[in-house]
Amino acid sequence: MQKPSQSSSSDRKKNDPEHFPDLSLTIVKLLGPGEYVMLEPGKEPTGHFSLAITDYTHATAPNRRYVDLVNQRLLKSVLRGKPIPYTSTKLVELSLWLSDWEKGSKKVERFMRKAAAALLLHDKIGDIFDALVTGASQKGTYVRLLSPPAEGRVMQGERGLVVGQKIRVRLLKTDPYNGFIDFERIGR
Repeated sequence: MQKPSQSSSSDRKKNDPEHFPDLSLTIVKLLGPGEYVMLEPGKEPTGHFSLAITDYTHATAPNRRYVDLVNQRLLKSVLRGKPIPYTSTKLVELSLWLSDWEKGSKKVERFMRKAAAALLLHDKIGDIFDALVTGASQKGTYVRLLSPPAEGRVMQGERGLVVGQKIRVRLLKTDPYNGFIDFERIGR
């Protein structure tokens, strides 16, 4: 019996470079945001879902400087054989607080990207673009333009669209203040 072939991320990128960024984005969106958690001694580790490992900590990212500081203080105390500088309760509180702040900063980053894209496209009302459907739900159907890379909502002709489908859209309206970009599907 032949083993099913497994393709790596680099194989997929090489075989379909046009759609690879959208595939990657879709997978990241499906996984959802990460959260900081405190592992209590003797408890089963939660680990890192995406990496499929249990012994994991993360530091050094520029947007996680306070997390780095907490991790460094913990490591320092262990390496020096001293008591850790936080109680379990405090580490749980810090994990929740830091996760909330990270979610908030991501929300601001997303909004700024949307507002900047809406401003960039403001004088392109009526232009037609190639796009890929990146989301389709009760809340709406969303596309990402191939060039320039901007995401918006399909307001007309969205029925029947599926994630991953390549379509053509006409820019109907932008609202940089609210970060909205509205499109109309062209053709079927």
